[in-house]
Amino acid sequence: MIKFTPILLALLYGYAMYRFSAWRTARELDAKSTELADARLRELMSRMARALEIERIRVNVYEIEQVNGLAAPDGRIFITRGFYNKYRAGEVSAEEMATVIAHELGHVALGHSRRRMIDFSGQNALRTALAMILNRFLPGVGPMVANGLMTLLSARLSRNDEYEADAYASALLVKAGIGTEPQKSLFQKLEHLTGAHGAAMPAWLLSHPKTGERIKAIEANEAKWST
Repeated sequence: MIKFTPILLALLYGYAMYRFSAWRTARELDAKSTELADARLRELMSRMARALEIERIRVNVYEIEQVNGLAAPDGRIFITRGFYNKYRAGEVSAEEMATVIAHELGHVALGHSRRRMIDFSGQNALRTALAMILNRFLPGVGPMVANGLMTLLSARLSRNDEYEADAYASALLVKAGIGTEPQKSLFQKLEHLTGAHGAAMPAWLLSHPKTGERIKAIEANEAKWST
């Protein structure tokens, strides 16, 4: 039993972190968001809602300056104030913003948003347990090895989720009559919009697939759907 104590403690720690993270995330989003009221975007959202055969799609604006969209563990969809400001400034079209919403809807529909919170906590627990075990054989180095392994695992899981959400968004956009061109054009803008310059990093270390790979995956789906 003593041998398994570090692992059990790590699992309990992971569960506690999950509960705390979910509570903190919900509180933060409640305090810093308001419902999106832009008429053009809401019209596009209505088209997507009809395609999904649901009454409406509600999107909130999260008051932070980063350029991002996100799906909360409770299923709510958010775009950041920074992203919305890019749209208001004409750097992003309404149709391109709709692709962000469709992508985040994909994360919700496919269970990614809730699973990511669980994965995050579970990975923390596994990282702690692995570090404890490896440290016995590699004193001082074990935690670094454990952290590296979990980082690679997390990046792989996240990239798979992104591809799946992209495919969901493409299908929804086509069904809603918006099409995938805005989706692909937004990807080509994202690095500039976000200030990210990850081209020098290996693709397998990035939590999101590279732009070219995402566009190729969308075009492959389009080709498959047209046959």
